[in-house]
Amino acid sequence: MEKKRILFISQEISPFLPNTELSVISKKLPQGIQEAGKEIRAFMPRYGCINERRHQLHEVIRLSGMNLIINDVDHPLIIKVASVPQAKIQVYFIDNEDFFRRKTTVCDDKGAYHTDNDERAMFFGRGVLETVKKLGWKPDIIHCHGWMSALAPLYIKRLYHNDPHFADAKVVYSVYNNPFNKNWDSKFAEKLKFDGFDEATVASLKKADFNALNEAAIKVSDGVVLGSPDVSAELKTVIRKAGVPCLEYYPEESFVKPIDEFYDQIIEELVV
Repeated sequence: MEKKRILFISQEISPFLPNTELSVISKKLPQGIQEAGKEIRAFMPRYGCINERRHQLHEVIRLSGMNLIINDVDHPLIIKVASVPQAKIQVYFIDNEDFFRRKTTVCDDKGAYHTDNDERAMFFGRGVLETVKKLGWKPDIIHCHGWMSALAPLYIKRLYHNDPHFADAKVVYSVYNNPFNKNWDSKFAEKLKFDGFDEATVASLKKADFNALNEAAIKVSDGVVLGSPDVSAELKTVIRKAGVPCLEYYPEESFVKPIDEFYDQIIEELVV
């Protein structure tokens, strides 16, 4: 039997960034899923604070060189890769001089959120999907982690749904208690429209805050995982009203098996 393929799109992955709930899960889950017999690919942004020499990042020339248009501006897409030896997995990095070379992640060194996080998320989501196409690798499940990945489900289900690489892929979105406290650019909806999203999608994101972003991702996903033990009651209500299959929170030491079974359940239910 052919191995099922799982694509992980994550806001942060340990050890390339400090250990957080999200970064640790995003390392241990791909590792565990690979050990359980599935084929995996993992992607994250190449933030400027990542030490390329220490982690031995190197550019993948055959995957780089594409330009993505975000808000009517061309941005070169650079792809890098590095290994996590202790986890026996490779991680691909989405890089760009404008979006990911600053020496911080989603906030500046004073804790203020970057004003272009909306465009960075757009570039990241599209960059992953275009790179997967170049790899010629068709995922069965695409599992997105963290709000920087929240636009990926929308791209997959609204703009890439007829692409043969993604037409049959099922999307799982993990919800975390990692809110940002500054709404995205007031012109974010216009940027989405320029990208080709329909009026309904654009209208749902005009508020451009943390809950609206997560709600949009949840509503188009085929399954939701509670990645934190304290996800807000508001987002739990969104999940319930959306009628999306939801896996309850499991702690770090026991989450691999239930999530692996959740993938199988979603694949089987939607094939029948």
